[in-house]
Amino acid sequence: MNSKEIRDLSPAEITTKIRETREALLQLRLRKNTGQVEKPHLLRTYRKDIARLETILKQKATPTTA
Repeated sequence: MNSKEIRDLSPAEITTKIRETREALLQLRLRKNTGQVEKPHLLRTYRKDIARLETILKQKATPTTA
């Protein structure tokens, strides 16, 4: 998910997406610890997606001063 797609979402949708991505990351970490992970690159991708989502959510929450 890229930044442009995230910016089009509402804050409630972003929060839901963060929750879903964190759950997916948790499941992937658990599978990694048992040696069953097929795509280890997804760990990094999920972490970056979460950071991107949280950053844009904070930007939307703070009023811009000009």
